[in-house]
Amino acid sequence: MRAAYIQELGPPDVIRYGELPAPRPGPTDVLVDVLSTAVDPVDAFVRSGVFRTAVDFPFVIGRDLVGTVARAGPGVTGFRAGDRVWCNSLGHEGRQGAAAEQAVVAADRLYPLPDGVDPDLAVAALHPAATAYLALFVHGRLRLGETVLVAGAAGNVGSALVTFAARAGARVLATAAARDAGYCAESGAAEVFDYRDPELTGRIRRAAPAGVDVYLDTAGVNDLETSVGLLARRGRVVLLAGAGTRPVLPAGPLYMNGGSVVGFVISHATTVELATAATAVNDLLAQGLLRPRNVEVLPLDAAAEAHARMENGELRGRRVVLRTDPTRPGPRPGP
Repeated sequence: MRAAYIQELGPPDVIRYGELPAPRPGPTDVLVDVLSTAVDPVDAFVRSGVFRTAVDFPFVIGRDLVGTVARAGPGVTGFRAGDRVWCNSLGHEGRQGAAAEQAVVAADRLYPLPDGVDPDLAVAALHPAATAYLALFVHGRLRLGETVLVAGAAGNVGSALVTFAARAGARVLATAAARDAGYCAESGAAEVFDYRDPELTGRIRRAAPAGVDVYLDTAGVNDLETSVGLLARRGRVVLLAGAGTRPVLPAGPLYMNGGSVVGFVISHATTVELATAATAVNDLLAQGLLRPRNVEVLPLDAAAEAHARMENGELRGRRVVLRTDPTRPGPRPGP
């Protein structure tokens, strides 16, 4: 099979494209013919060695896939040849990645793709949406009627956070560029603030005088002085980006208000948590509520180029999808 893979950790130019032996599924695995895979920042963290995890060389890169079942192991129930499926947890802890014509997926990490959902648009949405779900409900412990603040609400994770929170009955406050206010409101934000506004903190306080119950910063600025100061009693800050930040924690105001700061990466989610998130993600996919605004489709052999552009900051919110068969018909949303 053809695959995008590495023989050593390093920069984007260590990525190779070529033939590798086809993977062999075990008794509780499913062999998947891959249609599309996405390019995620975490893929670069693993490829470069920033995110330490078990890697067996040659190592196929990539986390997410949409494909069809080629065959299931004898211990697998619920999947049969031809089923359209997806996975968002390959390429970590010794698991080979998704950027190949075929991939082996453990049955408990594989989920059905709802009918009528385009593979390219789906694979672009999977990682941000599952991240948003787990950040809100597992780590943020969101409850009905609470107030959520999403910083960076127009981005891939941010827009999914807004959608999930609003549908769960939360009041959503959002910060974004002024030009994206309408998009955030359409996603479910009750109020949208320009993140460049010098009076931003004061405006948020006036909009939520009792404080914010869950604060999520998708841009990874991690200004804890500000976020902790905006919390309601027993409010929660969920850190999910900004690996290089070293913020100052205002410990006194945090503990005297009963607040908490918790870190989260989806790579450490359990299979039960991932499956719960998958059910919620599939519900939004089936309703057409997860459609990334900015998707670029490239052939699988462009993996190294895509990683380089991502690390150089050239994507700017754009989701890159790699197709195993670039001639396959289907929507090809532009930038």
